[in-house]
Amino acid sequence: MARKLRIEFPGAIYHVLNRGNSQRDLFLTAGEAGTFVATLQDAVQRYGWRLHAYVLMRNHYHLALETPEPNLKDGMHWLQSTFCTRFNQFRQGRGPLFQGRYQSLLVENEAALARLVNYIHVNPVQAKIITSEQLPSFRWSSLGRFVRNDTFPGMDAKAWLNALQVHPDTEGWSIYLDRLRQIALNPGEQDRLGFGAMSRGWAIGTKVWRNALANDHAQLALNPELAAAEARKVREARWTDKLNQLLSSEKRTLNEALESAKSAEWKIALALKLRQETGASVTWLANALHLGKASSARNYLSKVSRRITPQI
Repeated sequence: MARKLRIEFPGAIYHVLNRGNSQRDLFLTAGEAGTFVATLQDAVQRYGWRLHAYVLMRNHYHLALETPEPNLKDGMHWLQSTFCTRFNQFRQGRGPLFQGRYQSLLVENEAALARLVNYIHVNPVQAKIITSEQLPSFRWSSLGRFVRNDTFPGMDAKAWLNALQVHPDTEGWSIYLDRLRQIALNPGEQDRLGFGAMSRGWAIGTKVWRNALANDHAQLALNPELAAAEARKVREARWTDKLNQLLSSEKRTLNEALESAKSAEWKIALALKLRQETGASVTWLANALHLGKASSARNYLSKVSRRITPQI
């Protein structure tokens, strides 16, 4: 069966989720959960995402995220593969952690996003892990971080709070918490908000919007190579802009990169920084900075990155 096309466009909002392979538990320890959150934070920074909400359960996760640039596929590949590598290195394991491709449901607007965020934040209560009163103290949810003002760059509650007409700067988080607790205790309200459909299908929104979106992207479904080419152009333009910025700050030029040794330390350091900040591919870095073959560039970068890889 052919894989579904990932619909990507600037400013898209998604509900992203995945489960452990063969229903295995992914987050049994604080170390495992903490490593995933740290890797998620890295991904948000690398790909310029806006993270509206997240929750980690024993064997799956939920994310509500926005992509200012059309890079969901690249970012999710990096997030899951990097977490898998870090997890297996520490546990001396091997093989895939996740059951396969992650699910990504497009979200229509800020009103739909607000319903999704409520669904994500209520998840631990629905799973009977905590009570509704314990919602803000659940460690592996964005809710507690928002309430404690313990967010990291890229976490953003403004859009969905505005949709809910809640203003934490003047009212604190108490109003939102009261509403969320009422939702958590009211299955009828959960049905009204569409909780049952939050993890099914391909989009969260009105039927009119879903039909319009499907029509807009019908050509891309018929010719996915076209979509891939356009996305690649956007990514590479961003990488080029960042490379020029870094070269300028280091008072270097592309001519110096061409004339320097393939393994020159300054080039490797610059390539690593560019990869960390933008997720630039090794093949592109090898060509842009004249590092030789992609396999050689990967070895140069790996030697440096292994020294700073966090452990569970």
